[in-house]
Amino acid sequence: MILKGFKEKSNKKYLNKVLAERQGAVDDSEIESLGVIFNYDETENFEQFKKLADLIKALPNRVKIIAFSEREIGLQSAWDVCYNVKDLGWKGSINNSELKAFLKTEFDALISYYSKDVLELKLLTALSKAKFKIGVLEEDERLNDLIIKTKLNEFDVFKNELFKYLTILNKIKNE
Repeated sequence: MILKGFKEKSNKKYLNKVLAERQGAVDDSEIESLGVIFNYDETENFEQFKKLADLIKALPNRVKIIAFSEREIGLQSAWDVCYNVKDLGWKGSINNSELKAFLKTEFDALISYYSKDVLELKLLTALSKAKFKIGVLEEDERLNDLIIKTKLNEFDVFKNELFKYLTILNKIKNE
């Protein structure tokens, strides 16, 4: 139990370091690739993210969706992989090669869809190499470039607001 506390403190310190070094640079490049991180414990509806990717015209082969759960059970489905606390080590280290690959991918946009203040989720968002980060978590404004204040069960509101803001920012392809 003491080691768990030390690990959490080490990860919090690392998260603050990563966020302090983060430079938000928003440009008007269009979104072609999209990453999504969501909390499986809060929402299990994977299909809503695929529909959102279609709406903002992200290329289907450049969309990657991952789930995170605080529970340590094997939550695997046909769509992608679900990670848990065992996949993260001390000082922000990642113990899973697939998760490392996701975080190293330079997505045009990353959607962090979770409202619980979970250290591991915030760490995954901070470590992502995405150019433009979008989220609903308001506790730490340093995490995201765009925060859309909605409840998780109001996904249609989130989707409509996101589409509106991405259109204003010229991030959606005009066809």
